[in-house]
Amino acid sequence: MGYEPLKSDLRGVAFTNPTPFTEDGEDVRHDALRENLEAIVDAGGRLILPCGNTGEYYSLSHEERVAVVETTVEAVGDSASVVAGVGGSTKTALDLIERYERAGADGLLVMHPVHTYMHERGIETYYRRIVEATDLGVVLYKRGPELTHDHLASLAAFDNVVAVKYADNDVKAFSAAAASIDGVVWSNGIAERFGPAFALEGAEGYTTGIGNFVPEATLALMDALREADWERAREIRDLLRPYEDLREEPGEDNAISAANNVPAVKFGMELAGLHGGPVREPLVDLSEADRERAREYYDRIVTADL
Repeated sequence: MGYEPLKSDLRGVAFTNPTPFTEDGEDVRHDALRENLEAIVDAGGRLILPCGNTGEYYSLSHEERVAVVETTVEAVGDSASVVAGVGGSTKTALDLIERYERAGADGLLVMHPVHTYMHERGIETYYRRIVEATDLGVVLYKRGPELTHDHLASLAAFDNVVAVKYADNDVKAFSAAAASIDGVVWSNGIAERFGPAFALEGAEGYTTGIGNFVPEATLALMDALREADWERAREIRDLLRPYEDLREEPGEDNAISAANNVPAVKFGMELAGLHGGPVREPLVDLSEADRERAREYYDRIVTADL
C-alpha cells in the first residue's frame, strides 16, 4: 500500500473539525457536518481529521464515532484525505480501526494515551498493536511526556506510520526529534501561533481548529511558510493569535486551562454562517463576555487584506 498521497496531504493544513450536535446536545447533526466539510473542501482544504479532540472524541459514543467518519468520507469523496481519531482501550481502538477501514478512511490518528496508571513499555505495546492491526496510514499524536522520543523512533520504523502530530509545546524536543527520526511527516499540533517556529525546526504541516471558519487565512499562512516568507507568516500569525489565545483560556468560573478551545471553534463557525452548535460535557459553551471577544477577533480576521 502506497502512503505518498497521504503524506503529501499531511505536508499541509490538517483541519480538525468539530462535531455539530442538536441544540440539546443529544444527537449528531450529520446534515450540518456535511455542509461544514463541503465548505472546507471548497476553500482548498485537503486533509480532514474527524473524531479528534476538537471533534470531542471522548464525548462521542462508539457508534457516533463510526457514523461521523462515515459521513466525513462520503462528504469529501476524493477531494481530501480523511484521518480518523482512535483511542481508549486497545479493544476499542481495534474495533474502530476495522470499522473505519470499511468506511473508507485513509488513515488513523492515534489519540494520546489516557489512563490513570501507565508504563512506558505498556504504552509502546499499545501503539504497536494498533499499528500492526492495519494497513492504513497511522499518525501518532504526541501531547505530553507519555509518548517518548524512544517510542516515536521505534514506531517510525513501521511503513504505515506516516506522521507525527506534535502537540507538545517544546520546540527544543521537537527539533531533536525531527532531526533524528526519519520516514515520517512532522506536523505542528499546536496550530497557527507556533507555525513559523516549528516550520523552521522541520514541521511540514500543522493542524488547525480555527481554519474551520477562517480557512483562507490559515491556508495563506501555510503558503507563506512553504515559501519561507517569514515576514508574511508572522503577519498572518499575529492576526490569528488573539483568537487562538482565547481558545487557550479556561473560560468563566473555571481554573482548568484551555476549556475554551472547542466552544470557541464552534462559536467561530456560527459567526461564519456554518454549523457549530453546543458542546457536550465536560465542556461548556463560551460565556457571553468571551463571545463578544470572539466576535471582535473574528471580524479582524475576515476584514483583513490577505
